[in-house]
Amino acid sequence: MNEADGTGGDDGGADGGRAVSSRRSVEIVVSALLAAFAGLMAWDNLRTGITWDTDGPRAGYFPFYLAVVLGGASLYGLAASWIRRQAGGEPFVTRAQLRRVMQVFAPTALFCLLTQWLGLYVASFLLVAGFMRFIGRIAWWKSLLTSVVFALAMFVTFQLVFDVIMPKGPLEAWLGY
Repeated sequence: MNEADGTGGDDGGADGGRAVSSRRSVEIVVSALLAAFAGLMAWDNLRTGITWDTDGPRAGYFPFYLAVVLGGASLYGLAASWIRRQAGGEPFVTRAQLRRVMQVFAPTALFCLLTQWLGLYVASFLLVAGFMRFIGRIAWWKSLLTSVVFALAMFVTFQLVFDVIMPKGPLEAWLGY
């Protein structure tokens, strides 16, 4: 990692430094999405009531005004980003940076999906083993051993010691849990 500018050392080749999107375009999109969300929140809370009743505020009172604040901040951000026209457009993320983010995001999203069918412990085993092997380039035997110890420690902690209900899959059912 380059400490001076906070970028990774791997530039992904000649194409890795190219911007995927500009900072300005991301700011505009995020501000517009937040403004739309604030509008939806305000509309829904208008429906539930934003006034004071005899016993205090109605259900939508505080959320409505939070939506108003969020909407105002979003519109300010949208206007500021729209007005600020930078020559060259400062990059939000480069291809190499996006690739590194996706190396973490894609397996984590897959972990969330697999947890529904395989249970937390098996999905965690696969996630830890995969990260150690493919991202960390650690030997298979170390990755598998660490993953088994981690999954067993989670199982003992949550299932046996604290009796916390966690998503379970076919392996836990086969073992009687």
